[in-house]
Amino acid sequence: MKDRPAEPGAGNTALRGILIFAALKVLFHLVTNGHYGFHRDELATIDDARHLAWGYVAYPPLTAFLGHLEMLVGPATPRVLRFLPSVAQGLVIVLTALMARRLGGDHRAQWIAALAAAIAPVSLSASALYQYVTFDFLWWVVIAWGVASLLATGDERFWVVIGSAIGLAALTKYTIAFLLAGLAAGLLLTGPMRHLRSRWLWIGAAIAVVLALPHVLWEARHAFITLDFLQSIHARDVRIGRTDHFLVEQLMEPAHPLTIPLWIAGLVALFASRRFRLLGWMAVVPFALFVVARGRGYYTAPLYPMLFAAGATVVPRRARGVVIALLPLGFATAAFCLPLAPIGSPLFKAAAQRNGDFVEEIGWPELVDEVARIWFTLSPEERARAGIFCGNYGEAGAVDLYGPAHGLPTAISSTNSYWLRGPGDPPPETVVVLGARRERLEEVCASVTLAGHTPNPYGLENEETRDHPDIFICRGLKTTWAELWPRIRNFG
Repeated sequence: MKDRPAEPGAGNTALRGILIFAALKVLFHLVTNGHYGFHRDELATIDDARHLAWGYVAYPPLTAFLGHLEMLVGPATPRVLRFLPSVAQGLVIVLTALMARRLGGDHRAQWIAALAAAIAPVSLSASALYQYVTFDFLWWVVIAWGVASLLATGDERFWVVIGSAIGLAALTKYTIAFLLAGLAAGLLLTGPMRHLRSRWLWIGAAIAVVLALPHVLWEARHAFITLDFLQSIHARDVRIGRTDHFLVEQLMEPAHPLTIPLWIAGLVALFASRRFRLLGWMAVVPFALFVVARGRGYYTAPLYPMLFAAGATVVPRRARGVVIALLPLGFATAAFCLPLAPIGSPLFKAAAQRNGDFVEEIGWPELVDEVARIWFTLSPEERARAGIFCGNYGEAGAVDLYGPAHGLPTAISSTNSYWLRGPGDPPPETVVVLGARRERLEEVCASVTLAGHTPNPYGLENEETRDHPDIFICRGLKTTWAELWPRIRNFG
């Protein structure tokens, strides 16, 4: 790594090639992202995109807003909705190469950094799911690139880029607070306090505050309900063991195992560099905070591109060709990250054992078909006073996405932002219920009739087929909806 800025104009040929590579990767995802259906998390985000607000119980508003824009120009299909995520991860590849260039890397270093970013499992998966994770990933990398550019050039105007990306990240996912802690610690520990006297820093900070403020006000109007959500979800993740293997997962999920020597070398190089040591603290401090907070393994994924960029600049010149030839082998794991294997094939079953997201992308249209069949067993008079209650956001999102084609009403649910929308006006007297157990329903309803089962056309086990196999018709609520609704609030 060079403690001087990269030469202007260096590596333009490499950059053109990397841009073409990133564009081809986006095109590849455009072709393959329609192979499976929507994931349950995507279904909830799509539904939120139809109810634009400055916040939602589970996340800030930007991801839903971008989904709303996509649905204005195309149908709500996996191929359409997953286009922006694939573009976001394509930009991550390019920005990682540009960071390597800012850190003094030549054309081969830029290719090494770009390929390392491209084969990272979390980045691959984020290219094929419409979730806030993919956009949060992008903003972290934009911030890291902005800081690298600031340190390499001394141009304080990069604080505007950094502040804008921080504001957008605050509208995307709350873990940006961990990166901000790293940035603040780095400024304090590495000594470039002159930045605090820069008007550009304060302009950037003002932009971040202005962007984030509407969501903060939304949270205040809703009693900061997201804090309750985050506490509940984190307690669940700890309870069921999702945080138990955080350190081991760093070797295989946020970054590809082939890149372990690269990112370790990058971390060492950053701390050995006087000019770029701030980036080292931006990696170490959030990582340490995730360890202390018992975060999930993939939370650290956006930290690795800056380490790839730094590591690529210190790969011995004679070894760079070997590394560039080796890294594409990382795409062999794509079948475990992307919707490629035919459903039900041996490769699909092997991939699903490694990546549980795949089985959660199968069976939603068939579930809604069964709900529609049950719905129309009700008389027209009863349907006029009936509703569909869903025990989780995947079911509710599926009913709202696929239900209109069957003439179904909007789903009601007690989960996350669905709970904020209430039980309807007027609330239903008869309810078709998904995602609940008979014994719980019998506590609040006088009549509970088994009406159908969750379809399983591919013979797969997922949350619906395993935990919620039955569909009921419930009549005769033993209490009022007004009394019941506060008691059944659920986070998921």
